[in-house]
Amino acid sequence: MFSYIKGSLEVKSMGYIVVECNGIGYKIFMSDKSLSEIGEVGDNIKVYTYFKVKEDEVSLYGFKTDEELRMFELLLSVSGIGAKSAISMLSNIEPSAFAFAVISDDVDKIVAIPGIGKKTAQRLILELKDKLKSIDIEKEKLSVEEKVKECEGLKDATSALQVLGYTKREIDMAFSDVDLSNMTVEEIIKKGLVLLSSNR
Repeated sequence: MFSYIKGSLEVKSMGYIVVECNGIGYKIFMSDKSLSEIGEVGDNIKVYTYFKVKEDEVSLYGFKTDEELRMFELLLSVSGIGAKSAISMLSNIEPSAFAFAVISDDVDKIVAIPGIGKKTAQRLILELKDKLKSIDIEKEKLSVEEKVKECEGLKDATSALQVLGYTKREIDMAFSDVDLSNMTVEEIIKKGLVLLSSNR
């Protein structure tokens, strides 16, 4: 229902903010990380949002970046993960680091998140890797294929960025003029997020 909200930050409290837009104050629940970075009371801000409707609850969740919102939506798609658990995870791990942990089967990285046990971490990896495999990857050949040979880490980085909702075509185009040969996988992912966000 709401893609994002722009307005004045009126309240910044533990676990939520209030943003005034056109005379309406929206109470928006956020992760600790987003809360620390969103700005100060009186600032004009933009918050990406997720509108949750259940029989006994209507809530609005907010995110500083589109990537964080996508990670939240991915987490909600995993059996046994609710909104509160997802927000808690977002407070403790970057979307890029989480995506890399999923595609590299790094159970220990996910278990390090408070409240996540080994079985839950394994379920997260299993279910999200399956979703990754179902992503429609376009078959069009692009010049970036030459760079795939130069940088072995690009394949893993591409998979991680796909977990966050970007298509292979978008990723290939973003990296088409970038020298990735001396970058680690995590550096490539972070660079990709910057490039892809600026292109949207």
